[in-house]
Amino acid sequence: MKCNRNTINRLKRAQGQMNGTLKMMEENRSCEDIVIQLRATRASIDKVIALITTDNLIQSIEEVQPLQSSNRIDQAIKLLVSSK
Repeated sequence: MKCNRNTINRLKRAQGQMNGTLKMMEENRSCEDIVIQLRATRASIDKVIALITTDNLIQSIEEVQPLQSSNRIDQAIKLLVSSK
């Protein structure tokens, strides 16, 4: 699957958030601050999952025959729903 550059950049930002969270833990920051950062990271990753699934769905529709695209659409929807 070909990934959108915007999606790759979002994932890199999530990676930066994780690195920041590790640094916070090493600095013995408060539990509340760490949990807030982890929630932000999780939300960022959830967004990446949705973008990848959407891109995959679009690519599937553009690339395969109508009968095959129906199965691919079902798979993409299941992936999207299961990620929540």
